[in-house]
Amino acid sequence: MADSQTLKQLVLGRKDVQDLSDTEHDLPPDLMTVNMGPSHPAMHGTVRIVLTVDGERVVKSDVHPGYLHRCFEKESEYATYTQIFPYTDRLNYVSPMINNCGWAMVAEKLMGLTSSIPKRAEYIRVIVSEMSRITDHLTCVGASAMELGAFGPFLFFLKAREWLYELLEKVSGARLTHTYVRVGGVSKDLPDNFAADLTHTLDETVKVMVEVEQMLNGNKIFRDRMAGIGAMTREEAIASGCVGPIARACGVDYDVRKDYPYSVYPEVEFDVPLGTTGDCLDRYLVRIEELKQSISILRQCLKQIPDGRIMVDDPRCSLPPKKDTYNTIESMIRHFKHIVDGIKIPAGEAYAFVEGGNGELGFFVVADGTGRPYKAYCRSPSFVHLSTAGQLIQDHLIADIVPIFGMINMIGGECDK
Repeated sequence: MADSQTLKQLVLGRKDVQDLSDTEHDLPPDLMTVNMGPSHPAMHGTVRIVLTVDGERVVKSDVHPGYLHRCFEKESEYATYTQIFPYTDRLNYVSPMINNCGWAMVAEKLMGLTSSIPKRAEYIRVIVSEMSRITDHLTCVGASAMELGAFGPFLFFLKAREWLYELLEKVSGARLTHTYVRVGGVSKDLPDNFAADLTHTLDETVKVMVEVEQMLNGNKIFRDRMAGIGAMTREEAIASGCVGPIARACGVDYDVRKDYPYSVYPEVEFDVPLGTTGDCLDRYLVRIEELKQSISILRQCLKQIPDGRIMVDDPRCSLPPKKDTYNTIESMIRHFKHIVDGIKIPAGEAYAFVEGGNGELGFFVVADGTGRPYKAYCRSPSFVHLSTAGQLIQDHLIADIVPIFGMINMIGGECDK
């Protein structure tokens, strides 16, 4: 075993060893600038925060989003209305089906088709949207728990998310970037045995949620890291434009599905969960309750969905049947014009919005009568919510940034657009 003198040499890294107490100095009183992200794992590779800290406490912060460079709004000016659906998949890429629905709705609003969409297509849109909302909340809660050290809930929730992703892949043919919804309806009908498969998946997901709640709800470490952290008042949430689970955790009773009903949401029953403290723990609890409400909505939709068409019978936006395309010149020309020139949207402007995984997701489009938007704007909740990060982490410890940022649930794709 090395003697004390040798240990001192190892510690100090020099031959002229002096007493360790001689090397102790008071920490400098100056504030320190610390760079957190974008390579920091809790920043998800898309956000950088320049922190000014006094020891471990955040004094000031400068949040820098924009490391994905999605360019959705400018790209949309050079693509047809149908070609933009793959771009919407890459906004909130955790729940892309909801983005698809929002984009279709703004085009249908400009064309006056809102009331003409077949009932079955509307039910399918709600089904895939609520499945996507569940995958969004499972990802947020699971990842946030994992970042606080609770790796079990992360694995449990990601397992359940994978079950839903597999079902959505059966519906659209793609695991994540679905491009499934179309202006006027959806691209294809639900697969065989879908209702039975989804019912089984929901039953298994409920079991997983019970296990995760048992692991987290009464866990002292989890509650200490979440309760009272990143609290926001109702007035602050409204003033900053917060929506979705973040606003509802503050007691803001606003849900697009209830306040501005669209599709077939008026035909299903569900509650809007609200919090009281607006802290990270309430955001977690609101998302857990929203998971249960989405499962209830899906069960109702499976019972109520009618048979029928999945695409509006309107030659302005629906493609002709393949058989006609191959055998008649009129159908072939119509198919060609749809694909090459795009759906002709009448000149005008419109805003359509849906309840996304993080709250109100809206699309504002200025149409000039061609097959491509003159201007497109995305009201992305992630960008709004990230703008509150600076105030939420103020006077908190550096370690508190992890749960605060996690429960904001910033998705980079829709944040920098």
